[in-house]
Amino acid sequence: MFNLSRPQARQFFFNTWHKYSHREALSDMEEIALKVILLHPEYQSILDDPERYYDKDYLPEMGDTNPFLHMGMHIAIKEQLSIDQPIGIRNRFERLLKRTGNEHDTMHQIMECLAEMIWQAQRSQSTLDASIYFECLDKQEN
Repeated sequence: MFNLSRPQARQFFFNTWHKYSHREALSDMEEIALKVILLHPEYQSILDDPERYYDKDYLPEMGDTNPFLHMGMHIAIKEQLSIDQPIGIRNRFERLLKRTGNEHDTMHQIMECLAEMIWQAQRSQSTLDASIYFECLDKQEN
């Protein structure tokens, strides 16, 4: 999402939801974000309460899912698909979609693999490796 900081990314989601709730005009990027927000009604109450959730930490070891990271990854995958970057992601998405029959479920499968690639890069302090991403996606197909 244009390399936003954590506070900027969160504010973007809060602002998008506020604008939508107040029937204000949305930018193209906010329209994309809104579609993701609408797919996740479980996060809408969080977006209704920015004072409470703006600085909240979400700890995976406590079983927390970070709604901002989750929605941001949806947007990142949509961007990847729109430009087929890394090359071949769109084809893999289409194959997974045929198997699942559900775009949202397919996005979540891809998200798991994107998270794996990012985690591996962080762990090894290296650049993102699309081969890790695609290996994971290939396993999802089987």
